[in-house]
Amino acid sequence: MGIFGRKSSNDTTTETTATGPAAVTPELAALTGEYTIDPAHSTFGFVARHAMVTNVKGKFNDFTGSLHLDGSDPAKSTATIDITMDSVETGSADRDGHLKSSDFFRTEEFPTMTFRSTKAEALGGDDYRITGDLNILGVTKPLTIDLEFNGSAKDPFGNERVGFEGKAEILRSEWGLTWNAALETGGVLVSDKIKLTFDISAIKNA
Repeated sequence: MGIFGRKSSNDTTTETTATGPAAVTPELAALTGEYTIDPAHSTFGFVARHAMVTNVKGKFNDFTGSLHLDGSDPAKSTATIDITMDSVETGSADRDGHLKSSDFFRTEEFPTMTFRSTKAEALGGDDYRITGDLNILGVTKPLTIDLEFNGSAKDPFGNERVGFEGKAEILRSEWGLTWNAALETGGVLVSDKIKLTFDISAIKNA
């Protein structure tokens, strides 16, 4: 069952009617609340095509974020994320330095990338979709993220946790990330399309 209790259409106990939202079980209602993303157990990553032949994976190591989950009405759920661009890591110090430079992230001028949700949807089962404003280099464009709810649990320290996996795609040029180099064999060094990946573990606030 998904976090918002969506069941098959023949289960009338949680069926949405024209008069209001689906009924909420005590278990689902207990998940409603404010959550803080746990950076020690979460990953915000990306994948870019390099030289037209392989993928380079990277991630950001410094970020903060919060979630508001509404167990009775997913449309009222929200997310905010702030990522420190200088924390980018791709496994190559030279490449990381280039990404931080004026060719790409311009981290001294634009130290933070932000996401602020504007819409949340339940797609059925454990699948959800969240849309919001992604700001990079001072440019704000809409971003839609497909999410899968991985469940909830209480960890050995008594923390109530929820987990999500997500993915999205952007064209980096739309945010002003246009640097590239032509290849002798045709094509370019870095793809315009970037795949974004999210593994999120969030702890319910006391």
